[in-house]
Amino acid sequence: QLVESGGGLVQPGGSLRLSCAASGLKLGFDVIGWFRQAPGREREGVSCISSSGTRFDYQDSVKGRFTISRDDAKKMVFLQMNSLGPEDTAVYYCAAVELRDPFRCSLQSGDYDYWGQGTQVTVSS
Repeated sequence: QLVESGGGLVQPGGSLRLSCAASGLKLGFDVIGWFRQAPGREREGVSCISSSGTRFDYQDSVKGRFTISRDDAKKMVFLQMNSLGPEDTAVYYCAAVELRDPFRCSLQSGDYDYWGQGTQVTVSS
């Protein structure tokens, strides 16, 4: 129900735009989160956006570099990633959960019910 795309190989300092296509979900009522997992490391929350689209949260390491957005009409969520560095190399996942509060989002993976299969992002020269 969630399919990520847009990953790939990029040089340090470059940009990528990840997309998450949601099918079968009432996306307008869902909080969407982006997570990543690097080899040998635990999955970590990168960014999230509330169902209202007005509340955002970012991991400290990506603040000012990553931007999350959503287009409910197209059932798409995006993660614009700029100024990428090797430390951003990971498999990136989008996740969804339906929350009653339209102004809440979460960077905790345990809060989410639905997950995509992930897309690889590699930052290397």
